[in-house]
Amino acid sequence: MTLIEEAIQAIEAGQTEDGLKKLERASHTDDHEEKFTVVELFYELGHTKRAQALLDELLVLYPDEGSLSVFSAEMMIDDEREDEAIELLLDIPSSDEAFLQAQILLADLYQMQSLDEVAEQKLLAASEHAPDEVIITYGLGEFYLDRGDYSKSIPYLKKAVYQKDELKGVPVDLKLAEAYSATGEFEEALQYYQKGMEDSMTPDALFGFGFTAYQAGDMTVAIEQLEALKSLDSDYTSLYPYLAKAYETDNRLQEALEVLKDGMSADEFNDQLHLLAGKISFKQQDPEQGETHLRQALALNPSNMEALQTLAAYLRHEEQIDELLELCTHARSYGEADAMLDWYEAFALRSLDEYEKAYPLYEEALAAFAEDADFLEEYAHFLMEYGQREKAVEFFRKLVQLKPDRMDIIELLEEF
Repeated sequence: MTLIEEAIQAIEAGQTEDGLKKLERASHTDDHEEKFTVVELFYELGHTKRAQALLDELLVLYPDEGSLSVFSAEMMIDDEREDEAIELLLDIPSSDEAFLQAQILLADLYQMQSLDEVAEQKLLAASEHAPDEVIITYGLGEFYLDRGDYSKSIPYLKKAVYQKDELKGVPVDLKLAEAYSATGEFEEALQYYQKGMEDSMTPDALFGFGFTAYQAGDMTVAIEQLEALKSLDSDYTSLYPYLAKAYETDNRLQEALEVLKDGMSADEFNDQLHLLAGKISFKQQDPEQGETHLRQALALNPSNMEALQTLAAYLRHEEQIDELLELCTHARSYGEADAMLDWYEAFALRSLDEYEKAYPLYEEALAAFAEDADFLEEYAHFLMEYGQREKAVEFFRKLVQLKPDRMDIIELLEEF
């Protein structure tokens, strides 16, 4: 048994200190291949400084060996010496077998430094050098995917799929599915998710599959994948809104609420979960619970405009005028500006005969609701009450243009 084998055996038996001593003795060998093996073992064990020192000795002997330079650059990156790593990698000539690996590593480094254009140039140059090299093809696809340039990533990833066996377990199908999903091609994405899940069932893959199925309208698959994710990792909080929506779309409202309740336990500060719970509670004819959830959503995030609008609409429908006015005033105190809240606040003030305060708010809302028949009718009646008869007639006429079948408004105009 060689000294290196003895060291490995000692480390595997838990005798780490003894194993490291044997490795140190083995590092003094004149056999350079054995020395490189020692370097790899020190690196794997986390002793990067010792590994780097030994690798530097080999680099002195083999300065033109690109694979050694790439390995040294990887150690430098681990040691946060990125600039030194870049200099080392740039010296590797295109004739060296390690050139392609160097370009991929350079691209990663430049991306880390937010130099995306330089990273892209390195990958494209490598692709020109070896157009049939699958690792470069995949690298370009993943680069564009990470950058959010999904349409550009698809041709590269699609090409890499046909050579995925050479990539040794890299989830190419899942990456391609992600790209298709991001471009809205959900049916294509689902096909690749199904293939990719055969090899890799990670939380991200399950979420992507479930989300894409939801977007494609396949609630059965969406629920199946998101429930699997929930069982695998209940702290993956992004799953809860979509799983609840999938149940809601499938008209399984109680199950949707139970999912949201689980989500609130996992992420107690997520206002979106309370918003969804509030809306579903209204669907279940439980307005009290709906209002409670909406108010909780606003307590967590006063700027949640959908929660504000939904609660305001409920309070208006229930003619809870004081509560509606308080809600709108409170939102305004937070600096929230929204045309619908202007409309609802104007309605509340009109209901309290506060016409002077209501008028400017109706005017503010008008720009957003100039083609909304319900707003025009309410505003026109308000103007009549406010003593602006001619302006009221103008808006009644506009209402008739939008709703020519409103005979009651036509008769009202005839009376005027």
